[in-house]
Amino acid sequence: GINDAPVLVGCDVGISMGSIGSDAAVEASDIVLMTDEPAKIVTAVNHSRRTHRIVVENIVFSLTVKSAIIIVSLITGGSMWLAVTADVGTALVAIANALRALNIKDSMTNDSFNHSKGRKR
Repeated sequence: GINDAPVLVGCDVGISMGSIGSDAAVEASDIVLMTDEPAKIVTAVNHSRRTHRIVVENIVFSLTVKSAIIIVSLITGGSMWLAVTADVGTALVAIANALRALNIKDSMTNDSFNHSKGRKR
């Protein structure tokens, strides 16, 4: 409700429900659950963990390639084209890797749960 907005602002991560929450609470929160299902918090946490892992992969890959190019350039006297190619190539690979985040499936609808039997496979 309206009284929750100040608390949501002060929290590390504020979560509100979109359709039943007040406009002030929705505006003040970091995450808005549009379907008003608290079980979707698990899905949001899974999305954030996977996204964080992809970001770390991109950073490590980029720093590794650029460090290797710097070392090669210092040893062989590399050209500006080598640096530009490495920079653009690293950016393209990072973008392609980040596109994997679009394939994250909802944990509530994945096929790991056998709905007909009511148990895990």
